Amino acid sequence: MMAQAHSYLEASARERLGWLFEDAGFEEWLPPAARIVSPHLAQLDAPISFDDGVVIGRGTLACKVIFAAAQEGGFMGGAVGEVHGAKLVGLLRRAVVERPDAVILLLETGGVRLHEANAGLIGVSEVMRALLDVRAAGIPVIVLIGGSNGCFGGMGIVACCANAIVMSEQARLAMSGPEVIETANGVEEFDSRDRALVWRTTGGKHRYLLGDCDCIVADSVDAFRAAALALLDQLAPADVPLTLAALEAEQLRLQRRLTLHGAATEPMEIWRQRGIVDPDSIALMEPDAFMAVARPARSR
Repeated sequence: MMAQAHSYLEASARERLGWLFEDAGFEEWLPPAARIVSPHLAQLDAPISFDDGVVIGRGTLACKVIFAAAQEGGFMGGAVGEVHGAKLVGLLRRAVVERPDAVILLLETGGVRLHEANAGLIGVSEVMRALLDVRAAGIPVIVLIGGSNGCFGGMGIVACCANAIVMSEQARLAMSGPEVIETANGVEEFDSRDRALVWRTTGGKHRYLLGDCDCIVADSVDAFRAAALALLDQLAPADVPLTLAALEAEQLRLQRRLTLHGAATEPMEIWRQRGIVDPDSIALMEPDAFMAVARPARSR
């Protein structure tokens, strides 16, 4: 009998971690029983969650000790508040002390929680600093994105600070969400109701073609696990810390992207400019077929 394929998109944060670490189990830190909740939401008569929308802990993958966190998109869209951010920072700081083989972050978030915006913004900046401290300690950080809320706002920047990003076709990654752009600049700038436009602008396949993520996988926890393990094997110790040379190379890559594609008004224009003969076919391709077609275009 074949093992059941668990959809990453449809799973909750705890289900994702449970299936990701199903061989050796996952030890959760500060579980709901600890009742560590936001001090702000109750004052605003807003609902609370006893884990504040994020699960943190430790597990084992292929004999590697992994520290992991998963944001719960079902609670306030995975948005970051004071306690939510503090749990992520605590996980990362503990990683520097205990030195696991890697940190894996399962991100699903609309950004900062408006109910506690200042605390959330500070939290995101502290997460970013702590993540870079983990990398400076020689511990790789891998981000998985495949939830229905995508990864937006400050946590989108956090994701790009990691060593590698794995996305599914259903995933989305950006600084500002479509609704935010539409509100600020009008529907002419970005129609958030145009779902095809949203996905071909912020979706996994577009991000891969631009070099913003390292691989595209099918919507299954097993596929995400396999990709994460493959990346851990590929990451050389010297590549883990963020160096000045790496930052300069990234800046040059972004400048080149702007030079090549700055006049494009539609993602498909960019795909054509990168040598994709039939851009319309991309949406129909399975991940493996897409990766085979996209690798040469991605390197241009």
